[in-house]
Amino acid sequence: MSRASFLRELRPTLTLALPITVGQVSQMLMGVTDSVMIGRTGTVPLAASAFGGNVFSVFYVVGIGLMLPVSVFVARARGAARPDDCGEYLRHGLALALGFGALETLLLLVLGARLEWFQPPAEVLAIVQPFYALIGLSITPVLLYLAMRQYAEAMGRPWVPMFIMLAGVGLNAFLNWILIYGHLGAPALGLTGAGISTLVSRTLGTLVLLGWLFADPTLRAALPRRWLAPLAGAHLREMLHLGLPAAGMLLFESGAFASAAIMMGWLGAVPLAAHQIAISCAATTFMFLLGLSTAAGMRVSSALGAGEHARLRPIGFGALGLGVLLAATFMGLYLVLGRRVAGWFVTDPAVVALATQLLVITALFQVFDGGQVIGAAVLRGLSDVRVPAVITFVAYWVIAIPGGYFLGVRGGYGALGIWTALAAGLAFAALFLGLRFVRLTAAPATR
Repeated sequence: MSRASFLRELRPTLTLALPITVGQVSQMLMGVTDSVMIGRTGTVPLAASAFGGNVFSVFYVVGIGLMLPVSVFVARARGAARPDDCGEYLRHGLALALGFGALETLLLLVLGARLEWFQPPAEVLAIVQPFYALIGLSITPVLLYLAMRQYAEAMGRPWVPMFIMLAGVGLNAFLNWILIYGHLGAPALGLTGAGISTLVSRTLGTLVLLGWLFADPTLRAALPRRWLAPLAGAHLREMLHLGLPAAGMLLFESGAFASAAIMMGWLGAVPLAAHQIAISCAATTFMFLLGLSTAAGMRVSSALGAGEHARLRPIGFGALGLGVLLAATFMGLYLVLGRRVAGWFVTDPAVVALATQLLVITALFQVFDGGQVIGAAVLRGLSDVRVPAVITFVAYWVIAIPGGYFLGVRGGYGALGIWTALAAGLAFAALFLGLRFVRLTAAPATR
């Protein structure tokens, strides 16, 4: 792999990644906005939003995994010059979004009646239910939005979804200002108001994106000609063959972070609130790396569809190199500005002090987090998901979760022990996913 090929592939990856990254960061900013605005009402509401949001996130990331085949297969069909297949993959993706969205909504609402199973602090359990139910109802609009956005991005039209997401962040903040604090004559609903804002913003964003798909000439030309035709079993099997293991990978990771939040709840409201601050910051900077990984995965899939195997390593390694550079930048920011950032969320000195310590660990695992998400994406572009699913299972459910329990809960290291175990799991995943990509893209004579 020459330096020229590396640089040649880096620019188009960056061009595609920029709007995707802004859209991903905007999506995360909706949660950060909620945390900041809820945090101004007190530590317990902030802890309740962390608890409810982390339970919801497990279902959310499963849905993300199930929608990922839309971008992979649309990009591959576009690379192979098969526009009709692009629209068919979108149609089948939307069908999966509706089916799994309905199922996940039902499961979320049923689980909502048993939130005490997770043993949150009593004061958190007393106020979390309405917020949790409202964000649970937003899962189907979110999955539909993800399918349509990935179709647009894989078709080379990532900018409008980005602007729609930015507008959604602004709408969510405005509705939060009205409904959390009781402005413009509305009642002050606190945490429940944040749930209403999230549901309304996500639903409207999905409807606007749907309208744009039919209005844009380039995207409309590839849309299905018969939306209500019977679904093709071959397409569904193909998408589920990729989507279910991808969902499993994301579930293993998100389950580790959700388990960390639950263990924080066992330690008390202050550790849980500090965890929410740290995870909100880590997840926001992670969106930059996720956007880069999404672009790299689509470009790997497109190159594979076009039969251009020599481009696979330059695309993947270029994204990994840039990801390490970005992660190192975020590391420096957290080390220098950690206490100031924590103070933006809440004024409780105990929460700020603990969140500052957690942000130091966040700084240290940024590189690992970037490596594992980019490694998983480029492997997904190769339709390689089963071995990566095993790698992520070991990383998060054999290393991170048990390590967090024995270090943080039983070992006396508290919140710092839980986060150290998470960092160890991320490091394992980054190493072995990277080695897997190296192996699969090796020249036949060197394998």
